[in-house]
Amino acid sequence: MPDITSPSTPQRPFLRRLLMKAGKRFLRWNGEFQSRHSLVSTTPQIGNHEFSWVESLESSFPAIREELEHLLEHPEDIPSFHQISPDQKRISKGDNWKTFGLYVYGQRVDENCAICPRTAQAVSAIPGMRTAMFSILKPHYHIVPHKGPTRAVVRAHLGLIVPKDRDKLWIRVDDQILHWDEGKVILFDDSYEHEVRNDTDELRAVLFLDIDRPMDRIGTLVNKLLFTLIKASPYVKQPLKNLASWNKREKGKG
Repeated sequence: MPDITSPSTPQRPFLRRLLMKAGKRFLRWNGEFQSRHSLVSTTPQIGNHEFSWVESLESSFPAIREELEHLLEHPEDIPSFHQISPDQKRISKGDNWKTFGLYVYGQRVDENCAICPRTAQAVSAIPGMRTAMFSILKPHYHIVPHKGPTRAVVRAHLGLIVPKDRDKLWIRVDDQILHWDEGKVILFDDSYEHEVRNDTDELRAVLFLDIDRPMDRIGTLVNKLLFTLIKASPYVKQPLKNLASWNKREKGKG
C-alpha cells in the first residue's frame, strides 16, 4: 500500500511538532469560551432539530450512497486516513480506516468533487460546512479514544452503509453510546472523548462532516480568527498537500 508519509519524506521538525501540540492544548482550553457563546447545545450529542439542513441532507441519501458504492468498487484507490492526515497515525492503522475527502477546512478538493458531484452539491448547500469526506471503517476495527481539537465545529455523520448488528457497532461520545442508521444524521461534539468500534463482519461507511458551530456575535468573530489560524497551520496544509499527491499518483496509474 503506497504511503505518502514514507521514510523518504522528511519527518516534521521538532519545533513544528511542539507548536502543533501547544496549539491543540490551547484549542481544548478554549472550549470553555466556545461553550459560553454557543447558540446550540454543548452536550456530547446534539439534537438534529437544532440544524435546519439535516432533513435536506437526509433526502440526498440515495444519491450519496450510490456515489459511495461506485467508489467502493475500487477500494484500493481510497487512501487510509493517516496517509492523508499524518496526525491520525495513533488512531488509524493499516488500511482499516479509509477516507475520501471532498472539502478540507473549506478547501474544495476539485478532483474528488468531480467524481462525486451529487455528494459535493449536497454538502456545499450546508451553511458553515467546513470539512466533508466519506469515512469507511473495516470490520473488526476499533478507533481508540481520542478528542477533536476544538468545539468551534459540530461533527455530523450521515449513515450510508450500516451493519445490522447494532450491539457490535457504535460510537461512544463521552458517556453516551450512539448508533448509526442508514439515511439518518447524528450530530455530536467531537471535543469530548470519543471512540468507535465495529465488531461486525461488515464495513461501516458514513458521510463525515464538520460544521461551524452557530455562535453569538462575539463567538463568531473569535471563531473566524481561529479558523484562519487553523487553515494556515500544518494541521490543514499537510492533508491538502497529501491529497494532491495521492490524486496525482492515482491519475498517473490511469
